[in-house]
Amino acid sequence: MAALVTFGEALIRLSPPGFQRLEQASSLDLHVGGAELNAAVTAHRLGLSARYITRLPRNPLGHLIAHRVQGQGVDTAHIVWTDTGRVGLYFVEFGASPRASSVVYDRRGSAMAEIRPGEVDWESAMRGARAFHTTGITPALSPSAASATAEAVQTAKALGLVVSIDLNYRARLWSPEEARRVMAPLVAQADLLLTTEEDAERVFGIRDPDLGRVAERLAKEFGSKVVAVTIRETPSVWRNTWSALAYTQGEVVRGPVFDLEIVDRVGAGDAFAGGFLYGFLQGTVGDGLRYGLAASALKHTIPGDLLWATKDEVEQVLRGGGLRIVR
Repeated sequence: MAALVTFGEALIRLSPPGFQRLEQASSLDLHVGGAELNAAVTAHRLGLSARYITRLPRNPLGHLIAHRVQGQGVDTAHIVWTDTGRVGLYFVEFGASPRASSVVYDRRGSAMAEIRPGEVDWESAMRGARAFHTTGITPALSPSAASATAEAVQTAKALGLVVSIDLNYRARLWSPEEARRVMAPLVAQADLLLTTEEDAERVFGIRDPDLGRVAERLAKEFGSKVVAVTIRETPSVWRNTWSALAYTQGEVVRGPVFDLEIVDRVGAGDAFAGGFLYGFLQGTVGDGLRYGLAASALKHTIPGDLLWATKDEVEQVLRGGGLRIVR
């Protein structure tokens, strides 16, 4: 039995070392990740038992992903295995000012994009859980993936789980108009909506210099109990500030602000989601912001998509742990 169930696509990430361009590369570093997987790993590392559901081909790359998930202690009992399709890939080039980092996707025809309603026994997968989490990436994969996501959200809602959705708009997967059409009915069923300032504007056309009002407008439009907005300022590619706020029950709650020296920012928003779910389910919205921000601040310092950190390390960041070497 898992307290948190997440659903989405797992991919293999390949990136050239040492800030090289892909054209230069003679070797590639390999990592496994995916928005909902990254969130599940963070929540599990903080102490919230987690189950991850995806669809994988029965081949060495599918097994590689499953083994990495299992190695993190996340439950894989409800992964759908198939003899068709492929594992999605994506490539990351790490930049430095003035060259931004960039991503190239190679995921068309993936096994997860071909998932259909009825392939997952959602009632069994969610039995005993407290929360369900997915993102706007999953329904963007294909119409059938969107239908499977709607099926999962409806089941979670019927079973009384906290439904969490990260808007997570990806312009390379669909247009803002397509995203709005598909995401609006899903978000209307969510108890918790996570987003960025940019995604709120691109998908739902909501813009305001006061991000507290952005969160409030989203909450009132969709009936969400909690809307959290992450806030990133980027003076350079590798130095950012990172914070978040949430609107709930008529008030805006603000989280701490972290100054970041970035090693790898991929997966940081997902670490926020996993940390937020842990803190929120254990305590309050404020706890969700604190754990989400501290976990994601640490993720920025770690190569790969996943948070390789302990709950003690996250709490040390929350206590304002110093930068002296730990001996």
